[in-house]
Amino acid sequence: MSATPQTRARFTGSPSSPQAGDVAEAVRRLDAWFAASPSIAVAFSGGVDSALVAFWARRCLGRERLTAWIADSPSLKREDLARAREFCTTFDIPLEELVTDELDNPNYASNPVDRCFHCKTTLYTTLAEHLAGHCAGIWICSGANLDDQGDYRPGLRAAAQAHVRHPLMECGLGKALIRELARTHGLPVWNKPASPCLSSRIPYGQPVTREKLAQIEAAESWLLRAGFEICRVRHFGGYAVIEVPPDRQAELLPRLPELREAFASMGFSGADVDPEGFVSGKLNRGMVSSVS
Repeated sequence: MSATPQTRARFTGSPSSPQAGDVAEAVRRLDAWFAASPSIAVAFSGGVDSALVAFWARRCLGRERLTAWIADSPSLKREDLARAREFCTTFDIPLEELVTDELDNPNYASNPVDRCFHCKTTLYTTLAEHLAGHCAGIWICSGANLDDQGDYRPGLRAAAQAHVRHPLMECGLGKALIRELARTHGLPVWNKPASPCLSSRIPYGQPVTREKLAQIEAAESWLLRAGFEICRVRHFGGYAVIEVPPDRQAELLPRLPELREAFASMGFSGADVDPEGFVSGKLNRGMVSSVS
């Protein structure tokens, strides 16, 4: 099924508050998209986007024609893996776990600007190998949405090469509408903060290692336990730069001595708070215009 220009059209309601008509139209488009699909393999991360794809495939196709596949690697938070498992159990979605080896690929571990391309290539290649011989004509689907077209997403190039389908993007859904659909259908991840892979905390050109990923995960887990659900710990050569929303910085700054002591025990040489605050994808700034 190829997306038509009408299917790809963006909804016209407010991006911050989708209208009832937009929600109803999104339901119609998604139902039609999956009704025309064969069996589905969802590249699943546990975030709201891929969760909505898996949920809708389960709703339209049943569990016999659906499997969610999650890549278990050092760049995936253990908490995110646990939440993904819980989600699939709750909604009776078959889940398979793939052990991927992208860190063994120097094209990934050296952390070039197209690191995500090599990660997704590994994922889709590994997934295709597992699917071979199981189901003819099965579609691999991602949770990419329309808003991703405005960000630096080299993983979309890997998806194109692997003939991956993007039902949310093809149906014209952006993030606000996806969250509203997830909320109205009772998906507990509807307001889950974005949680990109841990490697995204390491500046391009600085190698990705298991040790760094473990440090980042431990540091962000500390912040989560301290009440900062939205946070990033950027790893600058052993120095931690912490991002929390600007309106939460006043709560974190008095705890810097305690935080620095905890982070030192994790192997960081120092830690400080980014005065700008939390910005998703901060290390990608300028990449859309500078990288083709």
